[in-house]
Amino acid sequence: MSAKAAIIGSGNIGTDLMFKIMRLTDKLDMGIMVGIDPASDGLARAARLGIATTAEGVEGLIGMPEFGDIEVIFDATSAGAHRHNAAALAPYGKKLVDLTPAAIGPYVVPSVNLEQHLDATNVNMVTCGGQATIPVIAAINSQTPVHYGEIVASISSKSAGPGTRANIDEFTETTSDAIVTVGGAASGKAIIVLNPAEPPMIMRDTVLCLVDRLTDAEQDRVAAAVRDRVTEVAGYVPGYRLKQAVQFQHEGAEVSGLIPEGRGTGEYTRVSVFLEVEGAAHYLPEYAGNLDIMTSAALRVAERLVTTKEEVAS
Repeated sequence: MSAKAAIIGSGNIGTDLMFKIMRLTDKLDMGIMVGIDPASDGLARAARLGIATTAEGVEGLIGMPEFGDIEVIFDATSAGAHRHNAAALAPYGKKLVDLTPAAIGPYVVPSVNLEQHLDATNVNMVTCGGQATIPVIAAINSQTPVHYGEIVASISSKSAGPGTRANIDEFTETTSDAIVTVGGAASGKAIIVLNPAEPPMIMRDTVLCLVDRLTDAEQDRVAAAVRDRVTEVAGYVPGYRLKQAVQFQHEGAEVSGLIPEGRGTGEYTRVSVFLEVEGAAHYLPEYAGNLDIMTSAALRVAERLVTTKEEVAS
């Protein structure tokens, strides 16, 4: 039996997520689409599809007769709006999947730590850059301790809507934090680039990790772990792939300034991984892989959350 879902946020991300729920899963059923702009395309499309809608935000959602049947609520608004929404929904015992950088609940990256947070009432999907790169950092860290992890997420400026632009600071802070808390790096840094190129480029992500000097055999193990993790992520984000083979370059004391005090030997290997994410074009264009990876990961998380609830109930 499928669980009823609501989406708060009728913009690009929320609308894409609505189509994914309708097309890709039998574990969830679209129940309500929530917005604040009565003229938004997302609300109009939901209404045409026979889905209950409200343009009165979270308060309108709570007041709807269908609200009692909702089990999972996705929040695709902004960090500030999610803080308000989470507080308003707290008394009702719904599962919240947060696609903003608000980070009220624990960070969740499906291929890394989903099973650790199945009992959480509010889970945070980090950021698009985090969903694309943290699986790789965690894979490297599974083979050798990562002293420093740096990611650069390059996305088309056309795929960065008002919410993304308003949350740029939260993006870098949230992703940097999750590189450490989820990816396992001792320290981390995140950079986002909005590329205005025409035609629009698909999402590109670069992962740079500093680890202790690796032998050839250790490099092979790291590369294999990265390839395996990329395959796993591609299981729920079909457009996610390695752009080229994993690269290794030996470094010396010149990079010690990036290594936390008390760690490292003075001899390091830089592991470089180059990724790209092509969108599935359910609603968004193919170049908007940054948004597609967020909705795909959120869908995977919600499916697991409701499956767990059914397992507990039985």
